[in-house]
Formats: sequence, C-alpha cells, structure tokens
Amino acid sequence: MQSPFTFNNNQLSLSRFPVDKNNPTLQAWDAADEYLINYLYENNLLNKNITALIFNDSFGALALSCAQQQVFSVNDSYVSQQGLQHNLQVNEQQIALTTSSLTLLNSLDELPKDIDIILYKIPKSKSLLIEQLAKISVHYNDNTLFIAGARAKDIHSSTLRLFEKHLGTTTTSLAVKKARLVFSNINNKTLTESLFPTTWPLENTNFVITNHANVFAREQLDLGARFFLQHLPLLKSNDHVIDLGCGNGVIGLSLLAKQKFSIQSSIQLDFIDESYMAVASAKVNIEQNLPTLKMQCNFIWTDCLTDVDANSTDLILCNPPFHQQHAVTDHIAWQMFTGSHRVLKKGGELRIIGNRQLGYHTKLTKIFSKVEIIASNKKFVIIKAFK
Repeated sequence: MQSPFTFNNNQLSLSRFPVDKNNPTLQAWDAADEYLINYLYENNLLNKNITALIFNDSFGALALSCAQQQVFSVNDSYVSQQGLQHNLQVNEQQIALTTSSLTLLNSLDELPKDIDIILYKIPKSKSLLIEQLAKISVHYNDNTLFIAGARAKDIHSSTLRLFEKHLGTTTTSLAVKKARLVFSNINNKTLTESLFPTTWPLENTNFVITNHANVFAREQLDLGARFFLQHLPLLKSNDHVIDLGCGNGVIGLSLLAKQKFSIQSSIQLDFIDESYMAVASAKVNIEQNLPTLKMQCNFIWTDCLTDVDANSTDLILCNPPFHQQHAVTDHIAWQMFTGSHRVLKKGGELRIIGNRQLGYHTKLTKIFSKVEIIASNKKFVIIKAFK
C-alpha cells in the first residue's frame, strides 16, 4: 500500500486515475507537490482567506491540500480532472473542501479574476508552458503571488528564461528531495499576444492544420503519423470509426479524405482524446478542411473508450502513448487495447502504430484472436488486430 500524502499534520489518500487500470507502483503526487504545499504552510500563506489558482495538478494533491481556500484548478487532462474528483470523494471526511469551493477549468477556459496565489506545476510540454505563462502575464500582476514547482532536473536555465520573459523577475529555491521551486514577479506586460494556436500546411494536400499548444507535432507532420497515413484502410458504407488519442485529428481527417465520395457521407467518425486542446484542435481541423462532413463527426473529451458502447465500432485507429505526465508507463496502451476489444464489433479492426521496441504485437496477441504486422520501418511498426 502506498504511503499517504502528508501536509501540515494532515494526510490524504491519493490515487492515480483510472484507479483500476493504473500501475499501482506509481504515486499520484511527486516531491514538487510536497515542496509547494509545505512552503505555503511554513510561510503561513494559507492561514487567511485567499483564492488560489492551480495549474496542471496531476491528481489533486495541490487542490485538496488547499481545502480551506477558494480553489480554481486548470488542467488540459480529462484524466487528471477525474482523478482530482475521485480523490476528493475518497478524502471528503478528512478535508473541508466542497464543490462550492472548488472550480475545475479546462485549458481553454477564461481565467478567473482576483487571484491571490498561483501554484504552477511545470508541464512536460514547453509549448503549454509558454501558452500558460503568457495568459498568466495578461490576466495578473505583481499583487498575485506566483510559485512554480517541478523536479529539479526539469528546471533548466532555458526554462527560467521563459519565466523571466513572460512574467518578470524570477528566482529559484534550493533543491529538496530533487525538487525545486520557482518564484516570479508578474510584472512583465510587454508580451500580450499568444503564440498559439499554430497553423501549418499538411503535406501533399490542400489542408491547413491547426494546433493548440498542448498538442504533439505543432508545426509539421511527425514521422509516426506520416508513416501511418500511408497505410490507412478503405471503409464500407455506414462504418463507425474512432480516432483514439486523436491529437489534432490529422489521422481521422486524412481517413475521411481518402474515401470515395459515395462512402464519405455515411461514415460516423469519433475523435477521442483526454486533452481538451487536442479535441478542440481536431474539431477546428474538420470544420476548416472538411466542413461538409462535420455533422458526421463527434469530438469527445474523455478517458480512452470509457463511455463508448460495447460492440458498436467497425474500426479504431490509434497511436498509443507510453507515458502519463512524466511517468513512463504502458497502462494507457493496455487500457486502449482492452477497451478497443470491448467496443469493436465482431470482425472489427484495431489498427495501431508504435515504436518497434514497445512490443505491441506481443501485447495484442494476448487480447485479440488475429494480429498482423502490415508495415514496418527502422523505427515504427503498424499492426492490425481483429476481434
């Protein structure tokens, strides 16, 4: 059993989410969470009525530790938000946080006014970091206390320069348990325009792709997607297709464009991702590039295939991730594979691409009755599995 998250003589029982599909050896918090919260309590920053704005709180360690305050929690991850709500329910007897004092915001929502303290977990994505710092600079000033945290190895001199550029004067703490804090005065008002979303032409097409900040391959087609696009199937009338972990939706967009005109109008295509910015990007890319097919597309922000009916789908396309935030793990791929087997119709196909060393072929043979490698190169392998 994992040790509890301890702060100010209190303890929280925190789990990563989804609880039943996760790697039980991975903690739902890290040393930077502990450092941030301990700093606040040691300096009496939470001993008065304040309003806190928290960014990128993985599973609620920060929000639940600020239980006596008005808390706004901003996250691009559906899974993280669900984890926070799960952990709130588990710990509701130990903490006084209520639904009225906690407001969940997605990454594209407007930021609240009159914030006293910003707690900022530095994200893995540099683009998301830049986007969020730019928004903070526009909305707040040096009356708002800003404290960021991350593993010490993830705070580089280039990272600190971004804080200086977008916020203002920046200093760092000493390292504690290999974590470090960053303090910035929000007094730089020279940068007011966001760099995102970005747009770029999709090679060999007339399409223009739009990407929000927290979406992979923000300026061009990545190597894996380029290879995958060469091996997309032809569909039948009335097929139900899912672009799982859709990112900017370029795979589903290209699949639709590849079909005969007589087939296109009968296809139902669901774009599913746990990143709000990804789903928003996919929606824009269909609206701008294939507007006449928008009504056949659904854009869903959720955890893998949790809300999809069993035996309902003909084809699933997927490039599974092998990390969750900074943690390397294959549990998301497993969840995608087992979920795909559940929602596919008999005879339905899961088609994936992955790095060769990940061994997805072996994993899939434990779930599906028929698994084939249909293409490979030095880096990637494309596999289809049939139910």
